[in-house]
Amino acid sequence: MSLAQIIENTLYFLALINPVSKVLFLTAKKPAYTRQELFSLSIKATLVALLILSILSSFGNFLLVSVFHVEIYSLSVAGGIILFIIGLTAVREGKFFEESQENQRTPDISVVPLAAPLIAGPGTMTAAISFASFNGTITTIICITLAVSINLVFMLLSFRINRVFEKLNATGPLIRITGLIVTAVAMQMIFTGCATWIGKII
Repeated sequence: MSLAQIIENTLYFLALINPVSKVLFLTAKKPAYTRQELFSLSIKATLVALLILSILSSFGNFLLVSVFHVEIYSLSVAGGIILFIIGLTAVREGKFFEESQENQRTPDISVVPLAAPLIAGPGTMTAAISFASFNGTITTIICITLAVSINLVFMLLSFRINRVFEKLNATGPLIRITGLIVTAVAMQMIFTGCATWIGKII
């Protein structure tokens, strides 16, 4: 796979991970996290999410097909539907998650919900398994690692980025634009899964 394709696929995974939602999630917590807490949460969540996605890239296809007898196109459609609902919520309501989740301070959110499902969500998991089937495990893990690393930078700079959003009054429009992109990605996943299924039965 060429460098251009790696960059393209990395950006695709980055869109599914959706760094904007992580910025808003981390900055919505009251009382605000200290710099040390933010660093610890971000690193731990990133490592856990990367581990989950790497395992799915390596063994997800085997587990689905051999153990659960689920084809990749079925997972693509199911993941696309879930991702579509998330994106549609962002477009209509201007938020990626419920208010109760935004304002609830838990002792450790690094694994749940930050690593999964906010970073390693249904769309990202589906894409990790699908990409590994078509492009190979190593290439997929490289793209995922790059995307997760970029997301980590956004998380570490959450408060600075959020201050810029607030000054520009860009938070609401940015959430909706990102939600529209996520919705479009979800539709593509659904169409691709349906097309593969139709090709199988014809």
